[in-house]
Amino acid sequence: MAALPIKFQELIQLTQVGIEPSSIGFNSCTLESDSFICVRQKINEEATPEVIIINLKNNNDLIRRPIKADSALMHWTRQVIALKANQRTLQIFDLGQKLKLQSATMNEDIVFWKWISADSLGLVTDTSVYHWNAFGTSTSPIKVFERTSNLSGCQIINYRVNEDDRWMAVVGISQQQGRVVGAMQLYSRERRISQAIEAHAAAFGTVRLDKAPADTRVFTFAVRTATGAKLHVVEIDHEPSNPSFSKKAVDVYFPPEATNDFPVAMQVSQRYSVIYLVTKYGFIHLYDLETATCIFMNRISSETIFTTSVDSNSAGIVGVNRKGQVLSVSVDDNNIIPYLLQNPANGPLALKLASRAGLPGADNLYQQQFEQLCAQGSYDQAATVAANSPRGFLRTPQTIERFRQAPQVQGQLSTILQYFGILLDKGPLNRIESIELVKPVLAQNRKHLLEKWLGENKLECSEELGDIVRMHDVQLALTIYLRANIPQKVIAGYAETGQFDKILPYAKQNGYQPDFAQLLQHIVRVNPGKGAEFATALANEEGGPLVDIDRVVDVFQSQNMVQEATAFLLDALKENKPEQSHLQTRLLEMNLVNAPQVADAILGNNMFSYFDKARIAQLCENAQLYQRALEHSDDPAAIKRNIVRTDKLNPEWLINYFGRMSLEQSLECLNEMLKVNIRQNLQAVVQIATKYSDLLGPSKLVELFERYRTAEGLYYYLGSIVNLSQDADVVFKYIEAATRMQQFTEVQRICRESEHYNAEKVKNFLKEAKLPDQLPLIIVCDRFDFVHDLILYLYQNQQFKSIEVYVQQVNPAKTPFVIGALLDVDCDETVIKNLLQTADPARIPIDGLVSEVESRNRLKLLLPFLEATLASGNQQQAVYNALAKIYIDSNNNPEKFLRENDMYDTLTVGKYCEKRDPNLAVVAYRKGCNDLELINITNENSMYKAQARYLLERADLEIWAFVLNSNNMHRRSLIDQVTSTAVPESTEPEKVSVAVKAFLTADLPAELIELLEKIILEPSPFSDNGSLQNLLMLTAAKADKGRVMDYINQLSAYNGEEIASMCISVGLFEEAFEIYKKQDQHLEAANVLVEHVVSIDRAQEYAERVELPEVWSKVAKAQLDGLRISDSIESYIRAGDAGNHNEVIDIATHAGKDEELIKYLRMARNTQREPAIDTALAFSYARTGQLSELEDFLHSSNVADIENSGDKAYEEGYHQAAKIFFTNISNWAKLATTLVHLEDYQSAVECARKANSIKVWKQVNEACVAKKEFRLAQICGLNLIVHAEELQDLVRQYERNGYNEELISLLEAGLGLERAHMAFWSRINIPKMIRACEDAHLWPEVVFLYQHYDEWDNAALAMMERASKAWEHHQFKDIIVKVANLEIYYRALGFYLQEQPLLLTDLLQVLTARIDVNRVVRMFEKSDNIPLIKPFLLNVQAQNKKAVNNAINDLLIEEEDHKTLRDSVENYDNYDAVELASRLEKHELVFFRQIAAGIYRKNKRWEKSIALSKQDKLFKDAIETSAISTKADVVESLLRYFVDIGSRECFVGMLYACYDLIRLEVVMELAWRNGLTDFTMPFMINYMSQQASAIEILKKDNEERKAKEVKEQKEDDNTPILGGSRLMLTQGSSSPMPYAQTNGFPAQPTGYRGF
Repeated sequence: MAALPIKFQELIQLTQVGIEPSSIGFNSCTLESDSFICVRQKINEEATPEVIIINLKNNNDLIRRPIKADSALMHWTRQVIALKANQRTLQIFDLGQKLKLQSATMNEDIVFWKWISADSLGLVTDTSVYHWNAFGTSTSPIKVFERTSNLSGCQIINYRVNEDDRWMAVVGISQQQGRVVGAMQLYSRERRISQAIEAHAAAFGTVRLDKAPADTRVFTFAVRTATGAKLHVVEIDHEPSNPSFSKKAVDVYFPPEATNDFPVAMQVSQRYSVIYLVTKYGFIHLYDLETATCIFMNRISSETIFTTSVDSNSAGIVGVNRKGQVLSVSVDDNNIIPYLLQNPANGPLALKLASRAGLPGADNLYQQQFEQLCAQGSYDQAATVAANSPRGFLRTPQTIERFRQAPQVQGQLSTILQYFGILLDKGPLNRIESIELVKPVLAQNRKHLLEKWLGENKLECSEELGDIVRMHDVQLALTIYLRANIPQKVIAGYAETGQFDKILPYAKQNGYQPDFAQLLQHIVRVNPGKGAEFATALANEEGGPLVDIDRVVDVFQSQNMVQEATAFLLDALKENKPEQSHLQTRLLEMNLVNAPQVADAILGNNMFSYFDKARIAQLCENAQLYQRALEHSDDPAAIKRNIVRTDKLNPEWLINYFGRMSLEQSLECLNEMLKVNIRQNLQAVVQIATKYSDLLGPSKLVELFERYRTAEGLYYYLGSIVNLSQDADVVFKYIEAATRMQQFTEVQRICRESEHYNAEKVKNFLKEAKLPDQLPLIIVCDRFDFVHDLILYLYQNQQFKSIEVYVQQVNPAKTPFVIGALLDVDCDETVIKNLLQTADPARIPIDGLVSEVESRNRLKLLLPFLEATLASGNQQQAVYNALAKIYIDSNNNPEKFLRENDMYDTLTVGKYCEKRDPNLAVVAYRKGCNDLELINITNENSMYKAQARYLLERADLEIWAFVLNSNNMHRRSLIDQVTSTAVPESTEPEKVSVAVKAFLTADLPAELIELLEKIILEPSPFSDNGSLQNLLMLTAAKADKGRVMDYINQLSAYNGEEIASMCISVGLFEEAFEIYKKQDQHLEAANVLVEHVVSIDRAQEYAERVELPEVWSKVAKAQLDGLRISDSIESYIRAGDAGNHNEVIDIATHAGKDEELIKYLRMARNTQREPAIDTALAFSYARTGQLSELEDFLHSSNVADIENSGDKAYEEGYHQAAKIFFTNISNWAKLATTLVHLEDYQSAVECARKANSIKVWKQVNEACVAKKEFRLAQICGLNLIVHAEELQDLVRQYERNGYNEELISLLEAGLGLERAHMAFWSRINIPKMIRACEDAHLWPEVVFLYQHYDEWDNAALAMMERASKAWEHHQFKDIIVKVANLEIYYRALGFYLQEQPLLLTDLLQVLTARIDVNRVVRMFEKSDNIPLIKPFLLNVQAQNKKAVNNAINDLLIEEEDHKTLRDSVENYDNYDAVELASRLEKHELVFFRQIAAGIYRKNKRWEKSIALSKQDKLFKDAIETSAISTKADVVESLLRYFVDIGSRECFVGMLYACYDLIRLEVVMELAWRNGLTDFTMPFMINYMSQQASAIEILKKDNEERKAKEVKEQKEDDNTPILGGSRLMLTQGSSSPMPYAQTNGFPAQPTGYRGF
């Protein structure tokens, strides 16, 4: 027996590591990868739930965690677990780091979930599918798509996502019509569409098709329907560059005994491109992903494998079955190819699989195929075979040499390049292949291909490869040397390519020591800049300098390389050591003399500290580097001499420089700067004074500026510090200076913003200054509360307009004080009223205004203003408050105003009224719901009646609780008014109920009952109020239970059901019973007796008294619960209630009360026709032995489950009753079994014949044999032997009992049965039959047997070898397309050529896709029969093969069909063009010579084409050829030819057709020499026109450019050298701080009058 193509092993038995069998199932055991198994286990109800994790990659190590969860999933490779609880709560934990990674709560239950990638989970709910990133920042799952309706009611068993997350599939199963039906939803994320498919399992995968540049994505699924099982493979997301993948659909075989089996899981092995299909019954199927060919099928488990996963190498699968076996199945690399080759039809599949996965076993076939293709000359196919050989065993130097020696086909890529192209598509090349490929590529100057391959790591780098490439590209060769690690050539390459910075790191890294001195000399000569860098690197080596620094400097100086020497020394002296002082001085001297800018930069960076500072300072001053001179000079005279040159100094540096001086020296320098050039240095002095104002002192600086009478400087200086200064004199000086400079806006700003000036002093200064605008004075007085003085000043100076400005614009909030001040100076009321009319009421504090006026007893003065304010739509509360006060004081109908107006503040007005009129205060408080104030005022004034009415109207429990508090001394008086006045007056029960509830809450039961009895029992509007009656009874039930029964008898409007429920809750069962009885609620009354009083006898007496069915039903249920079965059945019969028949049947049956039950069931059948009733009645008849009644019942109309009753009777031994049941429903199978037990064998045989069931026949046969009823047993046996699978069991039964004669008799009788031969036919030995037919020369039969044995090769050979008897054309065509040996195709062509030449074309049409066209052409050329296959050649010419094109062209030349030949050469270019053109140019017909000219033209042999056209005088073709050539010499030669032969028309045609290719001087010369001026005139006119246009364009462009240059020059002349504006000092800006932004804040607009 051949070895199996799979490896199968058990990784672990879960039950052996402590896993309970009950925990091994789909819902509790998960397998997401071949790394972890996760099991949720709870041993018993008392045990703690736990999660067990088994690490399959770590010797099956177990991890136990006490985790409560509905489901647990382990990550594919990491110790990360996902948990689900309550079907909606999700959490993810990192067990290694003990960290929670994510958590989320879903809005719907999750019915299935799994890991779909290394970082995401797929979640399937009842309606949608979500994806959740376990390691991302987003914590919420993202909805991907919604489920379709075909998954409704299905159990979701899988969810798959393809590798690029663009396709998803949800798989579910459901029970329908006795079988498991699969349903799947396939969803495209890109297209956002779904497709409903019937399927049980599905998977995604990729496969690389032949000659495809990229993988093809496929989707595979399997389904078993009622009619059969199929495996489908379809392509998704087709790539245009890939060949099309045809859909595959193949049958899936299921054994006959596995009728209920179906696919449960699918996995795709990417390594082998194999589909693993697992079924419920433990069968595994292996299919090729590309062809869907079945590779292997067998059973690997006797139990269901409920979960699977692909292994980490994508080679096989891992699964868990219900026994707890963890099984691993994968392809056996050593056996699968030999296994496939056992069947010749699987040869191509074996070759492809071996090539795809590099498997052994097919090397000989590859070798043979390779040699055969090489022998046939099919080198392109041989190259494909060699490239795809398993493990690359054919990729040898010998193979490369063979392909190099292969003949070159004209117009095609060489075989060796084709071979390399296939290898590159497949993967990287080895060393020899890389070298051999690069040689021709560089020879063709296609260096970009080499760069591409290196970037893709397609080549293996070596020294030899680098040497070859170096001759063409040094940089590319350097890359190869680096990858090949050739140090000496890498160093040389770096030097040659100028990458000097990489030399030292590479040498250090690889431990290589070149001659650095010599290398430095070379680099300095070649590239001085890089030489400096290289020298620096050598000098800064960690282990010490590799060269002497002095020698390096000498090298640079010898070459006069100051810049390079500077760069080197800068790096070498970077540590700034004292012993390097002379080198530091030398470096600075060298640069101050040759490059002062460099020295300036070096000094600016403070790189050195030990050079000669005095010497360097003097050199800096000579070089006009005044800043550096100041930095390194200590001479006061030198400092003063240089510091006045502010135009040469950096302003920021200059400011910082003063920070290093003493105070005296700073002031002397500032004085010197102003003294030497005040206009130039004023800006710098101001900036310095601003920066060091605190150190130098503002007083000294002010004195300095005043000494040189520079008010402008003083203004700018003070403006820079005033915002931060807290010196009142500084602020005052600034205000004074700004006033003198007429900067009134700045004066206003300082007055408004500053907090540090003497307000009194500033106020007096502003009064004396008499400013044209008094706004600064107004601001000062407003800020510092000088309003009274301000108004007095303005009033005295008659500046009423300024007062209006103050009130309207500056501070309307101070209007009350302004009015008060005006009243104090006895201002005319008209002025005040006019002022108020101009003010904005919305911005005036009305309360303050009223207070000011009211304090002066002039409140009525505001009435017109307030009324006008109200009329303008102003709804301020203060307005209404003021009006209310005026109306109250004037007694102008105040109560009406208070009641009707809702805008005033009730609390304020109420307080105002308390001392004037308490009634008005109550009105105000009542309107504003000011509860406490109203209660206080009514208590103080003994207004209890008003208080009671208010409380009842408010209906607020909190207020009631406040007034009913025991600490309230007024409570008794209030309760009297509530009882006597408020409640009787009320007509709103709800508010009364609130009052009653308040009494109840306040624990005043006596007062509450007294109140309720008064308003309920005495005649009143509330006597019949049900709510109050309910409340009374509730209160009595809690406070005085003895009164409840009296209230029940006296009252009638209460809610009986609610009160009865309350009575039950407090234990007043008799009262509740009395209420129900009074209201004729008999069922509820009986329920009280049964449930609460617990007296079934009283309930039965009550039922007899009321005689109601529902009451009897209630009593019957209680009796049944008390197991008083007979009484219960009697009660149910009296009630006529069959609704509880299921419970009655169950209890009575278990108690053996069949007789009573029959009575009950007869009653029940009068009202209901339920299967349960009829079934119980029938079975009761059977149990009591009433068979006649049973027969009568069954013959009558009924809905009993007779078959179930019969089964139950059969199980309990009531065989006679079972016989009646099975006879009634004609269930012959079960009847026959019953008759066997009754020993009625003859009748059993008859029933078995009617049942016609194998199982029944076997049972009856066994019984008859046991009882030696052989005649009847033979009848049964004859019905069994027609089934081949039953024959062996039947024979063994007879043989085991020693009944051989009877067995022979049975078999002899069975030989005459036609169907019995099927049992023998299924075991026929076809190979033996073939040999027998061959011996008998039955050739048609031999062919037939070969076909049924799938031996198509032998069938075709047999037909050709015995053609006279076995050959038939149509049958042969059907067979030939299925053969596996390609040679038979060509043998068949030879056979048809000899025997049936007229049918050759028909055969070739069938074989077109399977044969090598080139070989066919060679075969028929050899036999000189090409004309026979002309239709075939024309059909395949679209392939553009050289042999086909040559054959067709030869045939057309022979037939002189020039039209078809022209089409052939124009449409198909794969032929020997030169050879064909040479033949055609000698043809006697001009059409063929014209075709030859066209071929020459197509191949750019212009002279030959034109010469042939001139020979046949086809001048039009010649002109067209010359124009297409775009070569001036060819055109000029033809032009002169036309002039020489005198063809003026062709001459003109040349000028038109080749206008752009003819030189002007040539045309003019030919026209002048040959008198063709008139003919050339159109050409000349057009040429001159174009020339004039070009000159005009150039002229215009030149003028525009000159104008632009003039404009730019003019703009440059008008632009200042140092920026776009002049100095602020000379420009005269009104802004106070043009250059003091560092310490000050710019002025901000005030908002008043635009300031």
